[in-house]
Amino acid sequence: MANNRFFIVIVFLCNLALALSESPVSCYRIEPGTIAGIICADVVLTLVIVIVTYHCASARRQKIDKANKVYMNVRANCKS
Repeated sequence: MANNRFFIVIVFLCNLALALSESPVSCYRIEPGTIAGIICADVVLTLVIVIVTYHCASARRQKIDKANKVYMNVRANCKS
């Protein structure tokens, strides 16, 4: 039963692709410079997000490390 449904879906998608390829559709042309600009902007934005995330995580880790050092020093001084 599942194989029958899968076969029907495949046949439907093939027929849909064939019908769409034969219809006269005008596609919007995107210039290569525009695509390159979008890709470059995406790379820059990704790098900015990575750098900001790393900076925030480093600052948070440093605060935690400093807090642990203070606690350990106070604890060591209490034992003496």
